[in-house]
Amino acid sequence: MPVTLFQKKQNLANIGAELAQVNDDIAQKAGNPAIEDSVLNELSQKADGLENRFNMLKRQIDREEQDSAKKAKQAEPSDDPKQKVTDAYASLIRTTMANQAVGTDVLQALGDDKTTTGGQNILPVTVSNNLISEPMEDNPLRQDEIVSGITNLILPRIAYSIDDDDFVADQEVAKELKLKGDTVTFNRFKSKLKVAISETILNGTNTALVQYVNDALASAAAAKEKKVQFATAPKAGEEHMSFYSDEVGIKKITESTMFDAITQAAGDINDAFQTNVKVYMRRPDYLRMIKELSNGAATLFGKAPEEIIGYPVRFTERSVTPVVGNFKYAQLNYEIASTLYEQWKDYDNGVNYFSLTAWFDHQILLASAFRLAVVGESPKE
Repeated sequence: MPVTLFQKKQNLANIGAELAQVNDDIAQKAGNPAIEDSVLNELSQKADGLENRFNMLKRQIDREEQDSAKKAKQAEPSDDPKQKVTDAYASLIRTTMANQAVGTDVLQALGDDKTTTGGQNILPVTVSNNLISEPMEDNPLRQDEIVSGITNLILPRIAYSIDDDDFVADQEVAKELKLKGDTVTFNRFKSKLKVAISETILNGTNTALVQYVNDALASAAAAKEKKVQFATAPKAGEEHMSFYSDEVGIKKITESTMFDAITQAAGDINDAFQTNVKVYMRRPDYLRMIKELSNGAATLFGKAPEEIIGYPVRFTERSVTPVVGNFKYAQLNYEIASTLYEQWKDYDNGVNYFSLTAWFDHQILLASAFRLAVVGESPKE
């Protein structure tokens, strides 16, 4: 049977008492010349052995008490609203990984108001909001696009109009509105995001567990988003999500050099979209362009892109052809109320996953606000 903490403390007290007695014997007999050295050596060895045992047992007790205190602190309810959400989220993850039903108290703490159904099929609103609203550096488009979480979202293709204004009369905008209609309807496209969780992480602190899962989900979501937003060969039904899709119909500007293609593409965009125009391109393409412009000198490498091409540049490895435009006219929308969470196991590799199934859509509201900068043989005048 395992030795309890109480029993360990009793043993420690007994060893301590015996050690004290041996040390007293040594003190008394060491001052008596009639006592043989061998007797004192035996007592000294006995004292050393008892002291080693005392120290080993004391370390075990200290470690066990520290672990107990840590667990008690984790279990202790917090008055901090953020910590309450963290604790509830950690409980949701652990319960899901154990294939158990999530308690209504946990769902309520996370903001799920559908307690009449138990909420088993709904990721709490608080968790979903954290997933879609926190800035993710891995997907730079989130810095420039609109990111929302609205169910059955329908938007006007142009958000404003002015009397006697000729903006909508612009040929390209007018053609697009006639072809695509005045409104944009966001649909539901499923994406499964899986986070591998080890026993060490699962049994760690609530804060560490939640941070790990959130970071992994954010990275997975960003990777999925970029994959569809810059897909050169989109999946059937997802063509409208990609800047490169012929279905979207973004105008291509072809020039013989990267610099000319980008600057001409930016200049070709209507004045109404010029505010907040940015360039999305690959870093190697940008550096190659700078090298060509500087003709081998290093003078341009330390300058900001705005000083060279006149517009800010965002780098992503998926923008194989530079995309130039006002990215406020593209939007990413998640359906929060439809998000599912579950436990999933890869039996071949023996890895357990916290799986999140989310539905989202990416819409390019107005293709006229964008251009593709293509390097090739310039069209003849």
